[in-house]
Amino acid sequence: MGSLSSTEEALWWGAIIAGFVVVLAVAGLLTILVMLVRTIDQRVTAIRATLTQAAENTSDTALIEKTAAAVDDVLEEGLKHHLFLGRVLEKVRS
Repeated sequence: MGSLSSTEEALWWGAIIAGFVVVLAVAGLLTILVMLVRTIDQRVTAIRATLTQAAENTSDTALIEKTAAAVDDVLEEGLKHHLFLGRVLEKVRS
């Protein structure tokens, strides 16, 4: 076996340290990527739940027309009472 010169040994140590730094950088970047993907996944799940809830909330839109008609009927009845009471009140005051 041959021995390495001091220059060759320094180059090997430099390569080993550089490789270790690259491995640490890749591990750090992959950790950040995993955290970002997890965050995106959680937010997509939240958005999906919101959209599902919105779909459920709008599934009863057929009742809007019936409710509007009933409100119009109540307002019409209230107007009749108002007019009647206005006429009666004028007769009572005179």
